[in-house]
Amino acid sequence: MAVTEPAPAVPSAAHAYQGERRAGEGAAHEGILRRQSLRESAARTYARSLPIVPVRARGLTIEGADGRRYLDCLSGAGTLALGHNHPVVLEAIRKVLDSGAPLHVLDLATPVKDAFTTELFATLPAGLAENARIQFCGPAGTDAVEAALKLVRTATGRSGLLSFTGAYHGMTAGALNASGGATDVRVTRLPYPQNYRCPFGVGGPRGAELAARWTENLLDDPKSGVTTPAAMILEPVQGEGGVIPAPDDWMRRMRELTAARSIPLIADEVQTGVGRTGTFWAVEHSGVVPDVMVLSKAIGGSLPLAVVVYRAELDAWEPGAHAGTFRGNQLAMAAGAATLAYVRENRLADRAATLGARMLARLQGLAAAHPCIGDVRGRGLMIGVELVDPAAESADSAVPPVDQALAAAVQQECLDRGLIVELGGRHSGVVRLLPPLTLTDEQAEAVLDRFADALAAAERTHRPSAQDVRLGNTPGPA
Repeated sequence: MAVTEPAPAVPSAAHAYQGERRAGEGAAHEGILRRQSLRESAARTYARSLPIVPVRARGLTIEGADGRRYLDCLSGAGTLALGHNHPVVLEAIRKVLDSGAPLHVLDLATPVKDAFTTELFATLPAGLAENARIQFCGPAGTDAVEAALKLVRTATGRSGLLSFTGAYHGMTAGALNASGGATDVRVTRLPYPQNYRCPFGVGGPRGAELAARWTENLLDDPKSGVTTPAAMILEPVQGEGGVIPAPDDWMRRMRELTAARSIPLIADEVQTGVGRTGTFWAVEHSGVVPDVMVLSKAIGGSLPLAVVVYRAELDAWEPGAHAGTFRGNQLAMAAGAATLAYVRENRLADRAATLGARMLARLQGLAAAHPCIGDVRGRGLMIGVELVDPAAESADSAVPPVDQALAAAVQQECLDRGLIVELGGRHSGVVRLLPPLTLTDEQAEAVLDRFADALAAAERTHRPSAQDVRLGNTPGPA
């Protein structure tokens, strides 16, 4: 079986991306969208910026109810490591369905669960796998974060928590408190190092060193107002925060600081795991072995599954201290085991590192011709492009302000060209690319071609040049 899927035919012009609607498809498409807007809550998110109705999908490609085809660089917010409906995933699911095995088993032992756990442990960092325990949680990553926080508080007898600016750990109460958007702060917030918008205004290794020194000082200063916490939780690459990779030296410092003070270190690998960043787990870039790993998204092979894996000495729970009705999802475990094995056997993490570096290089070349691209960053196939207004004044004289309106326009222009992308970062000014790890070279070029075309179109619409105005190349009134 080929590691990567055959690439679809790539149209060369924007109008070719539109596709032809078959009779009745347009009406069905609009009707479904209208009923969704009437019935679903105001909290819906992706449906607002991506008004499509997927009906078929394979690999990178989605077909909508309107007959149009899209290249999906959202991948279920990073869930679809192998893309949509990969044959090994479908085969694993069918095998369970055809076997007559129970689909709901709470936390009972099953052959499917045993196979998943064995495969997962085979991929974990060696320093953790050799002495680890696993807790199956509710089906979402935020459920695993809540379980991890409960675990470390039980094990240490402490309640405080260290987290970082820009973090995102989920939407339930405890996870939100640890995230960057918290409004009722009960968690000590630490500076997360970044080059482009360094909180200390210097960036690079010096900025990361200052962030580490601030953390060390906060922990050791008896007048800091911060008591020894139950844990530190961090993302090796901040995803929703704007695709910001943690410097490897800084990651090692966080491990040293927490280990020396008996503070458990929690790595949130919900989005970065299973080869996404160019290693199987993102902590492997720095060689850090955390005490706790929070895992979800890709580990379920496209189906809901979330776990916490942690050092055995933290296993201080009493029976029933953490539970969940749907923690025994047999189909997700089968799909997840197949996905983990496929990524491992086909070295898709290495593939993500190579192809991701190539895509970053091309995007950096694009940035040289487009001043509205403030920064291009990422790791593996977790890529972010921050869009800015280079002509606007900024409180930070070093870098221009985020251009949220341009980012939204680029996302819409991408959709018009059959490319699905996500926005993230501060003020939603970062265009995020999360393609499946099965992406081919040709598909990668198609994605970047469409993005480049969409960026140019959005610039003309959003911020026309003086030449465009003179030549009348700006859009007229609607």
